[in-house]
Amino acid sequence: MRRFMGLDVGDKRIGVAVSDPSLILASPLKTIDRKDDASTVLDIKALLGQYDIGRLVIGLPYLLDGTMGEQARKVMDFVAGIKEQAGVEIVLQDERLTSVTADRMLREAGKKRARLKKAIDAAAATVILQAYLDDISQGGGISQEGTPSL
Repeated sequence: MRRFMGLDVGDKRIGVAVSDPSLILASPLKTIDRKDDASTVLDIKALLGQYDIGRLVIGLPYLLDGTMGEQARKVMDFVAGIKEQAGVEIVLQDERLTSVTADRMLREAGKKRARLKKAIDAAAATVILQAYLDDISQGGGISQEGTPSL
């Protein structure tokens, strides 16, 4: 079975996580510094091939009231740009408060402040991907509400 990859898309960095081959556990992989969308898409595309990715799970940052704000629209624009080139199914996962959760987990694990910023992005991608893996393991469908398939 092909692995899944999770992305936490930000303006300056993109956190990346991958699943294990059995699609049970998500692990942080790296943080990509965003230069321009074209080179960022190439970086992601290389990772898709390197890790034999079959599905890309991208966090969509809804506002707390469930509506889409400016950051969610930016992520949707990025998704539109990567969709044609990715060559894999793309699923959007609600990512409200994932960065807060990731920050808390890393602080509890004793991460040093200087390394925390980049680690948060990869950890947030891990939280996004793990939530999706947990959803599908509990019988959730690929295009269930909150995780639309593109």
